[in-house]
Amino acid sequence: MPLPELLAILMVVAVCGLLFAGYPVALTLGGVSLAFAALGHIAGAMDLGLLYALPQRIFGVMTNTVLLAIPLFIFMGVMLERSRIAEDLLETMGRLFGSLPGGLGISVVLVGVLLAAAKGVVGATVVTIALITLPTMLRHGYDKRLAAGTVAATATLAQILPPATVLVLLGDQLNNSFQAAQLAKGIFAPESVSVSDLFAGALVPGLTLVGLYLLFLVAVAILRPAAVPPIPPDPAAPRGLALAAQVAKAMLAPALLICVVLGSILIGLATPTEAAAVGAVGAILLAALRIEGAARWPALLCVAGFLALIALRVTMPQWFLVVLMLAVAGALSFAVHQVWRAGYLTPTVSKTTQMTSMIFAILIGATLFSLVFRGLGGDDMVHRALANLPGGAAGAILAVMLAMFLLGFVMDAFEIIFVVIPIVAPPLLAMPGVDPIWLGIMMAVNLQTSYMHPPLGPTLFFLRGVAPPEITTRHIYVGIIPFVLVQLFALVVLWFVPGLATWLPRMLYGGA
Repeated sequence: MPLPELLAILMVVAVCGLLFAGYPVALTLGGVSLAFAALGHIAGAMDLGLLYALPQRIFGVMTNTVLLAIPLFIFMGVMLERSRIAEDLLETMGRLFGSLPGGLGISVVLVGVLLAAAKGVVGATVVTIALITLPTMLRHGYDKRLAAGTVAATATLAQILPPATVLVLLGDQLNNSFQAAQLAKGIFAPESVSVSDLFAGALVPGLTLVGLYLLFLVAVAILRPAAVPPIPPDPAAPRGLALAAQVAKAMLAPALLICVVLGSILIGLATPTEAAAVGAVGAILLAALRIEGAARWPALLCVAGFLALIALRVTMPQWFLVVLMLAVAGALSFAVHQVWRAGYLTPTVSKTTQMTSMIFAILIGATLFSLVFRGLGGDDMVHRALANLPGGAAGAILAVMLAMFLLGFVMDAFEIIFVVIPIVAPPLLAMPGVDPIWLGIMMAVNLQTSYMHPPLGPTLFFLRGVAPPEITTRHIYVGIIPFVLVQLFALVVLWFVPGLATWLPRMLYGGA
């Protein structure tokens, strides 16, 4: 084996080993890459002049308008968590289904769908659901393993249901790889794969996964009813029309926000970045509506003003629209001030800054890693290895899926996207018959499992940190096993029925 390729393999092994030992991801990627770049230069296997491309790449990352959606979606999710909108949802849905065997678990999954679509961040979703539902599930006699597994699996829906931050990052990396694959084939007017394509492609598989979770819980309720007992009825709880009105009230605000954000993306009214900005503003207004007193009026005025701007922008004089826009801006400023006074804004901005900085630090470290890996000839080595696998494109994709699943034991989804996708996606997309949207959704569903399986699944750590003392680490690890198997079954279904991922994007946008 040539020395440069041997160094490339050793670099990958060194990164995996240090990550497994617990070293920071961004520093590990950057430090190992610089060390092997120096080693390659000393051995005559790499020219250090290649590193002159690094500042330009970092500048490209920081000016990428698609990635601007990341902090905005994170802000939206954290603000919804801080304003405790999820608590109302979980309480009302629990009353709606709790009287049935397994009903509380079903309520957790259904509310998790709304929270995942509204937040797009796994950490915020798992903490919110666990703090509210786990004590209730245990108090009513739910099996500890099943309760922990249900919460963990439901929270990771934020990985696959739009507007998941993982889909934004995956879409950006996949688009770069798709264009590189077309250029390598001599197509100098390459097509693109947008984040909107992945959002549309993930919707049906994500809802299919939700359906499989619900079927599993129903099966447990039939086969092991003692593990998921019904909640005894509360005579003081509302029933009938009063309960329906309470459910509608709790669901209205988050459902409306989801429809505005996702609807504007899917029908082409806004880019993901623009829709993320709308979602962030909407989350502020929803938080203001939960504050007692005068804060509700500016929030309502903002909503009314936005609707008026949409409805009247063609028929009203220009001066009237300007006055209306100024009124909306003033009301929004007052609403932001009230949200800040209520203590929602500062911790939300702090958490958003922390998570965004972490993601972009990893991305910059991964950019350096991929640059050095390419300089050592690793790209060509991977291309040859995938092309020579038996089974053609299917064999290559199967090998990559297996490798990504195994890497999930030592790396999380962000690290795999930034490190692995730029290496394996271009040769895969250069093969005949490989649809980029289908491949992206296959990778997204596969990456979702990396959040759940030990030893480094972030969902497990989040859940362990907020779970009641009677739920042990063993309960959590055993409880997620059936849900991981359900996800792998969903991956198999998606393999044999690719239309689940490609039908909606084709219908909305045509061919990719």
